[in-house]
Amino acid sequence: MAIRKMLRRSLSTEKRSAEVPKGHFAVYVGENEKKRFVIPVSYLNNPSFQELLFQAEEEYGFDHPTGGLTIPCSEDLFVNLTSSLR
Repeated sequence: MAIRKMLRRSLSTEKRSAEVPKGHFAVYVGENEKKRFVIPVSYLNNPSFQELLFQAEEEYGFDHPTGGLTIPCSEDLFVNLTSSLR
């Protein structure tokens, strides 16, 4: 599945850090300035979050310069979506 490939590639190229606990991953969100969020891997099962991942694939492909998973949406939209997933 393309989402797994994107996530696997993103995690392998992103610097490992104590800031990302086990079972979580970092994403970068924002229209101009990108903000880093650390979110649970369980969000990958949610259809709304999967739609964001498909948009990220369309806009950035699998090889993005930040080395992390970048999601092309506003920070407000992302926060609203992830708040509803908790």
